[in-house]
Amino acid sequence: MDLSIDYLGLRLKHPIMPGASPLVDDLDTVRRLEDAGASAIVMHSLFEEQVSREGRAALRHMDAHDGLQAEADSYFPSSDVFALGPVAYLERLGKIRAAVDVPVIASLNGATPGGWCEYAALMQEAGAHAIELNLYALPTDPAEDGASVEARLVDVVREVRRVVHVPLAVKLSPFVTSMPSFVRKLDAVGASGYVLFNRLYQPDLDPEALIVKRSLHLSDPSELAARLHFLAIVFGTTRGCLAVTGGVHSGRDAVKAVMAGARGVQVVSALLKHGVGRLRVILEEMTRWFEEHEYDKLSTAVGSLSFARCPDPSAYERANYVQLLQSWHG
Repeated sequence: MDLSIDYLGLRLKHPIMPGASPLVDDLDTVRRLEDAGASAIVMHSLFEEQVSREGRAALRHMDAHDGLQAEADSYFPSSDVFALGPVAYLERLGKIRAAVDVPVIASLNGATPGGWCEYAALMQEAGAHAIELNLYALPTDPAEDGASVEARLVDVVREVRRVVHVPLAVKLSPFVTSMPSFVRKLDAVGASGYVLFNRLYQPDLDPEALIVKRSLHLSDPSELAARLHFLAIVFGTTRGCLAVTGGVHSGRDAVKAVMAGARGVQVVSALLKHGVGRLRVILEEMTRWFEEHEYDKLSTAVGSLSFARCPDPSAYERANYVQLLQSWHG
């Protein structure tokens, strides 16, 4: 069976790849990921905060930030929070590029326009085949409405696209009023594709200690449903290609993602839980399913159960919500 797929203009041998995670911090692990069958390597993110604090001297056109008060740095996480600084990140990118034969996708994470976007050009120069731009925005200002938040994020994509010519995937959160409309705006400023969805890590509260606790929970398959829903809705409305991240733990999960419209299937939590060899298991399970159902090419399955192509598109709309609630019997 032909599993090959075009993702972000890159010809991949299949859609399964590790998503952005600490797995790339060790070169031996990166090589093991390739040995396990990874079709591409997605690096963990370099954050806007890192570049703003540590990388000003390395970036061009950052003079506008020179007048910031020293106190502003206190709002950023301390530098020891991050695995790699900006310069070390580029060095690691170059080493990964030299260590593997599959495409390497760098990751940049931010939410406000500014000089840090220029770092995308340095990633390109360091050898990134593509860049994944993670738009993690959590509005807290009641004076900033939804349209303003979206306009700001579109400006970020525009600035990154201005400095790079490699493919640019935008990693989105689900909290957008109209996902198809927002994606169309990102299309207009040069996005090449979209990764659904960023995982939003919610803090917990400790009422005895009166503190807000940070906690990280790995994904489980129940998180996949929301991603399938929006993949299916967005498929066919954008010229960009789609990828899924979050909730893929088996080959059957991967099959669902492809049928909803994904050309890239990113796996993280399953690898962190079970080891990098889990990637090969997922790939083999997916391949077996398509072969048993007599598919000759995986590409023919992409989007086959999307909103635009499925036999009952109302399953993705309000009618499904109404029908499910009215049909429930305790």
